[in-house]
Amino acid sequence: MWWLWIPLVVVGIVLVLFLLILLLGRYKNGALLRPVIARLSRIGFMRRFFTKVSTAAIERQNPELAGALKKINAVSANPNPQAVQKAMSRLTPAERRAYMEAAGEQGAVPESANRQMRRQAERMQQQARGGRPGGGSGSRKRKRR
Repeated sequence: MWWLWIPLVVVGIVLVLFLLILLLGRYKNGALLRPVIARLSRIGFMRRFFTKVSTAAIERQNPELAGALKKINAVSANPNPQAVQKAMSRLTPAERRAYMEAAGEQGAVPESANRQMRRQAERMQQQARGGRPGGGSGSRKRKRR
């Protein structure tokens, strides 16, 4: 008769683990859950599951950002500057704006390698904010020769 208790014990353990994960996710915006997720992401099927869940959540909250991430992730295997620039040029203005906002919030705006790329990134950020693409003040002094 003791073998009848095995399914109840398994369901009970799963329920307790689910409640624990739920509580860790609610406390301090999931700050205690992030290390657990990072550890579990080392397992292949868990990484795919977390990726699928986060992609679905982004698609529900911000479809433009989801489209931009799909286009940018297509070149993430080969992240050379030309491939990233090519992927950025394929984005629609709404997708570019959503991507720049998300990257700015994450602090993940990449530091560009050279001056031209930095200026181009600054222009794209200003366009995303609705500013003039030319930039700063109109009263610039001319350089003497």
